[in-house]
Amino acid sequence: MNPSEIARAITAVLGEENIESATHCMTRLRLRLKEQNDHKREALKKIPGVLGINISGEELQVVLGPGRAAAVTETLCSLLSQSPPPALTAPPSAPPAAPAPRSAVGDGQALRETLRVRNATPVRLLFKRITNIFLPLIPAFIACGLLTGLLNIFLRFFPVMGTLPIVQLLYVAGNTAFYGLNLLVGWNTAKEAGGSPALGAILAALISHPQLAAITLWDVPLIPGRGGVIAVLFIASAGAWLEKHLHRLVPEILDLFLTPLLVLLVTGTAAIFLLQPIGGWVSEGISCLTAAAIEKGGAITGFLLGGSWLPIVMLGLHHTMTPIHAELLAKDGVTVLLPVLAMAGAGQVGAAVAVYVKTKNAFLKKTILSALPVGMMGIGEPLIYGVTFPLFRPFIGACLGGACGGAVIAFFAVGAGTLGISGLPLAAATNQPLHYLWGILTAYIVGFIATYLLGFTDPSEESTTQQRKETVP
Repeated sequence: MNPSEIARAITAVLGEENIESATHCMTRLRLRLKEQNDHKREALKKIPGVLGINISGEELQVVLGPGRAAAVTETLCSLLSQSPPPALTAPPSAPPAAPAPRSAVGDGQALRETLRVRNATPVRLLFKRITNIFLPLIPAFIACGLLTGLLNIFLRFFPVMGTLPIVQLLYVAGNTAFYGLNLLVGWNTAKEAGGSPALGAILAALISHPQLAAITLWDVPLIPGRGGVIAVLFIASAGAWLEKHLHRLVPEILDLFLTPLLVLLVTGTAAIFLLQPIGGWVSEGISCLTAAAIEKGGAITGFLLGGSWLPIVMLGLHHTMTPIHAELLAKDGVTVLLPVLAMAGAGQVGAAVAVYVKTKNAFLKKTILSALPVGMMGIGEPLIYGVTFPLFRPFIGACLGGACGGAVIAFFAVGAGTLGISGLPLAAATNQPLHYLWGILTAYIVGFIATYLLGFTDPSEESTTQQRKETVP
C-alpha cells in the first residue's frame, strides 16, 4: 500500500472523529486519540505497511519506517482537515474478536502485550515530555552532524583546506544546532508545559547570555550556559508554570503586559540564584557519572549498555538520552555514550543478515532487503518490528551483537562530536573512526553468529501470504 492508502486505512479503523492530533518522528506516526480501543489496534497491525504498534502514555505510535511515516502523516492530516470527511468505510460497530497472538513477519502483534506497562505513571509521563521536547530537534541534529562529519573526513585528507573561508563557514553551519540548542530547548519546553514558547526561549537566552561572565555575585562570577539543557528544562518549565498561574490571577486588561514581565523578572531571578546552579550540579553529576562509568567500567559497561539499548528503543524512550548526550558534548566536546548505544543497531543488522541466509520465506527476504540499508544508516525500527522481534530469537542475537560491539567501543573510549546520527554515518563524526568501525564490524559478526546459532521458527509462505491479504474493513 502507498502512503495515501495507509493513511486512509488508519483513518477508517480509528475513526476520523476519534483522532485528536497526528504528528510523526523519523519512523513513527504518533496519534492522540479521544478513545483507545484494543480491537482497533489489532486491526491497525493488519494494515500492509504497518510494522508495529506501541503505546506511550496516551499516545498511540504506529511504526511505519523512515520516509513513510512523514508521508502517511501528511496525508492523514489532510484527510482530517477535509469537510465533509473522505468516503471511507466506517469500522464495524461490533469489532471482531482479537486474533490469538502469533509470530509473523512484520506483524509484531505480541509487542504491546510484551512491552505494555502502566503508562500513566509519573516517570513514564516525564519521559514522554522529554521526548516531545527533543524529538522536533532531531532533523537539525542530523543535518548539522552529517555536515560536520563530512567536513572532518574531508580535512583528514586535505588539512590545508581548513583555512579557506568557505570551509570555515561550513563549520559554523555544522555547529549552529548546538550554538542555539538552549534557545530551541527553551522554546519546546515552554510549549510542552503549556506556556508561551517565546518566553521559554527568552529565559534560556538569559542564562546563556555572554554578558553574564562580566557579573560577579558574592565574589563568584556567573557562568554563561552553566547547566546546559538540564538547567533550561528546569527554568523554562518553571516559567511556564508561573505563566499559567498568572493568567488566572492577573486582570485581563493587564494580562498581556504584566504577565510576561513578571515571568521574566521572577523566573529570571530564580534562574540566576537557584535553578541554574541546581541545573549545573545535576548536569555536571550526570556527565561525570556517565564518563566515569565508561572509563572505569570499560568493556563491561559497554557490553551492558549496548545489549540493553534495543528494548529501550522499542519502548520509545531512546530520545530521553538526548540531554545527556548534549551535556557530554558541552563538557568534553564529545559524547562517549552515543557510539556505544549505536552498536545496538549494528547488532540488529548482523542478526537480520543471518535471518536472510537461513530463511526460505520469500516475503521475509524481501522485508530484510528493504530494511537493511536504513538499518546500516542507524534506523533500526523497521528491522525490529518487521524481522527480529516477531521471530524473537533473532532479537536476542541482535542484543548480543550490540553488547559485544558496545564493549569494543567502550574499551577504546570512542567519542562522537555530534548527536542525531548513528550507524555507519556516525564514524565520520567520531574521534576514532577506525575503532568505531571495528565496533560496528564486531556487532555485525556477533549478531550474525548468535542469530545463526540460536535459530528461529521460519514462517511459512502461507502465513505471510495470508497476512498480506488481510485488509481492514
